[in-house]
Amino acid sequence: MAILVEHIDLGSQFEEKNVHSEQTNDLLLSGGGFSHVSHNGFMVSEINSFGHSFRDYDAESERQKGVEEFYRLQHINQTYGFVSKVKRMREEYQKLNKAEMGIWECCELLNEVVDDSDPDLDEPQIQHLLQSAEAIRKDYPDEDWLHLTALIHDLGKILLLPKFGELPQWAVVGDTFPLGCAFDEANVHHKYFKDNPDSKCPAYSTKNGIYTEGCGLDNVTMSWGHDDYMYMVAKENGTTLPSAALFIIRYHSFYPLHKEGAYTHLMNEEDVENLKWLHIFNKYDLYSKSKVLIDVEKVKPYYQSLIEKVSISQQSLDGEPCRWQEIRDRGQGSEGGNFFNYSG
Repeated sequence: MAILVEHIDLGSQFEEKNVHSEQTNDLLLSGGGFSHVSHNGFMVSEINSFGHSFRDYDAESERQKGVEEFYRLQHINQTYGFVSKVKRMREEYQKLNKAEMGIWECCELLNEVVDDSDPDLDEPQIQHLLQSAEAIRKDYPDEDWLHLTALIHDLGKILLLPKFGELPQWAVVGDTFPLGCAFDEANVHHKYFKDNPDSKCPAYSTKNGIYTEGCGLDNVTMSWGHDDYMYMVAKENGTTLPSAALFIIRYHSFYPLHKEGAYTHLMNEEDVENLKWLHIFNKYDLYSKSKVLIDVEKVKPYYQSLIEKVSISQQSLDGEPCRWQEIRDRGQGSEGGNFFNYSG
C-alpha cells in the first residue's frame, strides 16, 4: 500500500513521497523467538527484553504486576471531568512563560524517567527515543523528518519530573483512549473501567457518546497524557513539521485505534491518511525496545544536525506543573538549537 503525504510548505520543502507501509520481510530465528528483518536491516523481535511477547499484559512477572496496577489507577482516574479541568488549565499552559530548554537538553532529562506503564522496557526513556529513531533511520534513511519525530515524540514525559510538576504516572503515560463515549474492550485491562465514574453516565456509555460518527479525532477528548501535551507544545511553538508528524506525536499511545482498530468510526478522511504513517512509526516505537543500549554520544551529532534544521532557538519548559515558556527567536542555542520549524 502506497502512502501519499500531502504537500506542505515548510520553508524549504517537505516533498510528496510514496512510502510502502507493507514492506517485504524475511523471517529469522533469533534469541529463542522469531524476528522479522527488513531488507534495510532493522530486526523486529517478537520477544521483549523480559522474555515475553511485546504488549503481553497477561504474562506473570513482577514488572507486569506494576503495569497492571498502573492501568487500574489510570482507568479509574482518567475521566471526562478530569480532562475538562485540564482543558481549562491549557489556557495557562499556552502562555509558555516559565523556562527555556534546548531539545537535546530535554532529551537528556528523560534519563531520569522510567515509564511504569511499559511492559516491554524499564530503561531510561532517552534510550527509547534513540532506539526508535535509529531503527527508523535503517529503513527510512531519507525521511529525516520521521527521525526527528521519533526523537521528540515522548518528550512530554518530563511532566513526571519534580521540576515540571511531578504529575502521577497515570496522568502522563500509558495507552490513551477517548473520553465521553463507551470504553471499548480493546483497551488493555478493560475490567478496571467499571470503577470509572464515566461508566455510570448514560451520555458517555454509547458507542458514539457525545460525538458524531466521522467527527474527526481533533474533535474527540482523549485521556490526558504526554502525547497531547507534546502536541500542544509543538503547535504553540508554530511547528512546521508535517501533519503526519503531529498526528504521530498526538496519537502514538492510542493503541486501541492503531493496533486494535477500535474507535475508527470517529475518524475523518485526514485521520485515515495520517494513520498510515502512524502504523509505520509504531513498528519502530514498539519493536525497537531492547536492553542493547544506543551509544548516545555516537549518535548525538546526527540528531543535533536535525535539530539545527528548525528555526526557533529554544524549546520552552516550565518550572511549574504543565506550562511551557513563550518562545522568542534568539538564534541557535548551545544544546540542540532551533525548535519546531522543520525545513527538512
